[in-house]
Amino acid sequence: MAGRAAEPQVIWARPERTGRGPRPAHSRADIAAAAVRIADADGVDAVSMRRVAAELGCGTMSLYNYVPRKEDLYELMVDAVSGEYDLSGEASPDDSDGSDGSDGDWRARMLALARQTRAIMHRHPWLARVMSSVHGFSPNALRYLEHCLAVLEPLDAPHGTKLELVAAVNGAVMTSVANELAVAERSRSLPWSQEQEQAARGAYLAQQMAGGAYPRLARVLADTGAPADADEVFERMMRRVLGAFGQPVACSASAPDRP
Repeated sequence: MAGRAAEPQVIWARPERTGRGPRPAHSRADIAAAAVRIADADGVDAVSMRRVAAELGCGTMSLYNYVPRKEDLYELMVDAVSGEYDLSGEASPDDSDGSDGSDGDWRARMLALARQTRAIMHRHPWLARVMSSVHGFSPNALRYLEHCLAVLEPLDAPHGTKLELVAAVNGAVMTSVANELAVAERSRSLPWSQEQEQAARGAYLAQQMAGGAYPRLARVLADTGAPADADEVFERMMRRVLGAFGQPVACSASAPDRP
């Protein structure tokens, strides 16, 4: 395809700016910050080389000296917001799940990181749309992953399992936030309130349960009661995900879990 490099390129392996000429007027950080501002204000679809160049007050073509592809621009954006993690603090003792005061420490610290991830994704609702596993090689992503592995030092598990744990936590957070954002977006687009929507759907569901066609679901809903707060659901989900690790797992002979 015309315009594409014949070999894969990693934006982080490239110099800050290619080509000759005077000292660069902008940095990757400037470009990423401008793109993030646009995405935060108008959504990721509004991000373009032309729009970013206008934000920076430079020519569109000159921007390609810094960022050769739009995919690279997304990678810069993801790395920029990944720098918002505070990796300096420790989890509160109140968050510890361990009965002996130590076993639960890594879970508490991973839970604290999950809360930060959720907050970052709510500050930047476009993030879920452009996230990709390849972004794990960016500077701030590597910094985050190194921190996670340090947190997981007390966990007696193979290295591969620890990476799976980090992936499971991040995947659960992304799924949860994507649903929260979708619900909020839908609510904003409706001509009635969210409470009216829930009341109408609740009445319909009660009518269906009363017919007797779904006895198991009816019992579950009767025991569950009113919809839980999103924060409560998130906390329970993350604790269950983290609780699944650190337990013995039977591995098949064909796929042993090795350190």
